[in-house]
Amino acid sequence: MYFAALLARTEDGWEASDTELDDVETLSDLTDLAREASEEADTVLVLIEQEDAWFGVLRLDGEEDPRIYVSDAAAAARSSYGEILLTDELLGREPGDDDVADLDSLDLDGTEDGEPEDSEEEDEETVASGDAVSHSPVGDRDILADLGVSEKELLALDEGDALSTIAEALGAAEVLETVR
Repeated sequence: MYFAALLARTEDGWEASDTELDDVETLSDLTDLAREASEEADTVLVLIEQEDAWFGVLRLDGEEDPRIYVSDAAAAARSSYGEILLTDELLGREPGDDDVADLDSLDLDGTEDGEPEDSEEEDEETVASGDAVSHSPVGDRDILADLGVSEKELLALDEGDALSTIAEALGAAEVLETVR
């Protein structure tokens, strides 16, 4: 189960809309969706939450490149919606690196195909090839700092109520709840 919403800051305050991600396959698709939905907005936030396991924020300011934050990279990597946000750059990988397995094939419990790894050499290969995705946050930790959510506060958010807490700090709690 996931929830996604778009918050757009306009001259009149924040506006919220429910966002369907079924047709979104790439970060570019998500960025286009956000820009089209709120052409008049100064700042657009796409808030995504999956089963209280992780949350992500994509921020667009005008025509600037999107900024992204994901609370738990490993949990997001198991989600098709998380994969949209987890770019090579965000994960510290070289784009198009053929040695890196795609996120669908990751086995994040430390085994491959249910079999325990046999040697340290395989462990080193896994880390070197970038297959390991940690449970730590990734992305721009200052993504909401100018909007009232500091890096420290962002890192301390509980995945279960993070989006509500963010919306409250922005002064957009009521508009977010209307689309929830």
